[in-house]
Amino acid sequence: MLEMLITGFTSVMTIKTILLIMAGVALGLIFGSIPGLTATMAIAICLPITYGMDPIAGMSLLMGLYIGGVSGGLIPAILLKLPGTPSSIATTFDGFPMAQKGEAGKAFNFAIVSSFLGGLLSILVLILISPPLSKLALKFGPYEYFAIIIFSLTLIASLSGDSLLKGILAGLLGISFAMVGAAPIDAYPRFTYGFSSLDAGFDLLPVLIGLFAISEILLMAEKKAKDNLNINIKKFSYKVSLKEYLGQGWNFLRSSLIGIGIGILPGIGGGTSNIISYVVAKNSSKTPEKFGTGIPDGIVASESSNNAAIGGALVPLVSLGIPGDTVTAMLLGGLVLHGLQPGPLLIQNSGNVVYGIFAALLIANVFMALFLFLGMRGFIRLLSIPKHILFPIIVVLCVVGAYGVSNRLFHVGALMFFGVLGYLMIKFKYPLTPLVLGFILGPLLETNLRRGLMLSQGDFTPFVTQPIAAIFLTITAISLISKLYSYLKRKRSLTE
Repeated sequence: MLEMLITGFTSVMTIKTILLIMAGVALGLIFGSIPGLTATMAIAICLPITYGMDPIAGMSLLMGLYIGGVSGGLIPAILLKLPGTPSSIATTFDGFPMAQKGEAGKAFNFAIVSSFLGGLLSILVLILISPPLSKLALKFGPYEYFAIIIFSLTLIASLSGDSLLKGILAGLLGISFAMVGAAPIDAYPRFTYGFSSLDAGFDLLPVLIGLFAISEILLMAEKKAKDNLNINIKKFSYKVSLKEYLGQGWNFLRSSLIGIGIGILPGIGGGTSNIISYVVAKNSSKTPEKFGTGIPDGIVASESSNNAAIGGALVPLVSLGIPGDTVTAMLLGGLVLHGLQPGPLLIQNSGNVVYGIFAALLIANVFMALFLFLGMRGFIRLLSIPKHILFPIIVVLCVVGAYGVSNRLFHVGALMFFGVLGYLMIKFKYPLTPLVLGFILGPLLETNLRRGLMLSQGDFTPFVTQPIAAIFLTITAISLISKLYSYLKRKRSLTE
């Protein structure tokens, strides 16, 4: 394995390939930082460009785009409370409050280091133990996925804030919006009310951008001009001590392992892993009430997990030829485009290319951290732009990103609809995150429920008798009981 890895580094350590990796990372960071322009779109645009390249050079460019596209989302998440990508949703929770407190530089430090280390750990896992991990993932069928998603939905209780009822209602609202359009399996149209534009349902990106970006702009626009602050860049805190980094060690490791595990499971991805890691970090903290006020713990949890999901998602792709999400589906197309046959024999037949991809990932991860650190001060200067100039630019970028999902004006309308919805929910103190979690997990829950029922011919028994599914459902029950008990206890103490 070591010899193959050295061979892989030798194959990518050419001026041409290094420049391609650098260009891929830089372009990926740009795509990731603009709300709506994701790593998937970057790879889709650049995939035809790689056709005339040799396999190692072409795949190196795509890996640079992948790393940069996922990591770029942290820039608007911290500075503007806009999740540049679905993987950066949880970064906004503490990143933006830190920026508001004059600690944008510190937030960037934690985010960049966490992204780098999370990505590095996941790539090492990809290199070292991808075959056994991919075999484990194969044991997860519809019953197991259903149980895992049920457990994930119980996390809504931790994201509900002061009102558990409002959190549950927001989660149910998210599931309701996810059910609009063609049903999974049989594609039967639901809740379209005769509008053909609703046949395809709501796409995740316009929903996210509307809820977190447009709603925030509406809230900020309410404030008077005198509320604008004259930001002094020199006063921003950049320094982070070694003790502060080391204090996040367990949080980083736990969140990275969650990201790797979720990345390996097809169909879930970084958009879910960063929220789950954030919730786990909050539940494990001695001071959970500080989460959301601007502390590094939330940033470390989110950014280490979403970058760790990169290596995890590539495990089933490289070992079994199974893409776990839209990005790895595009990468699967890249492998086929270059005459490589994804699957169990890929490493055996094209080991030099596979280990070249591993080497390119490691190099791209270094360039990602380097570019973000070099551009950090420039990014922070965005905060000094007057709001009456910045807001229209952000709205235009949001509209372009929403339209670019599938070149449909419907997505622009959906963007505005969810922007107003998010604004009203914030006004009436309904949490937005449970809605997003319900929207992401709802279709996965329904799909695996229907697949399981088809497999068991309508029998619900396997959902609770399969060992792995039974374990997760038991954990779900324990989690629900403990959350309900702690909520009632807190409510009783407040009334007294």
